[in-house]
Amino acid sequence: MLPEITPQQLKERLDNQEPLQLIDVREPHEWAICNLGGQLIPLGELSKQAATLDKDKTTVLICHHGFRSAQALLFLQQRHGFPHLLNLKGGVHAWALEVDPAFPVY
Repeated sequence: MLPEITPQQLKERLDNQEPLQLIDVREPHEWAICNLGGQLIPLGELSKQAATLDKDKTTVLICHHGFRSAQALLFLQQRHGFPHLLNLKGGVHAWALEVDPAFPVY
């Protein structure tokens, strides 16, 4: 079972200003439609940029529906030993449905 965070849990943690590292693994054209902030690192670029990330911070991986971010989580966990990873369950689509109805969907 992958470590996950629900959109509502993420909203609460962001509202509490917890020091989270948000990594969105979608493509730039998807990011342009909507994003939760953080850093855009498309999944195909993650292996090149993994060393630039802070291993000590809790990292939330984000994509459209949660599948690519799950792949990113496994990669960072297994190949780079990241200990504090969370997958946004349902991705930005779930965020729009569960947290912010005004958030763009595609």
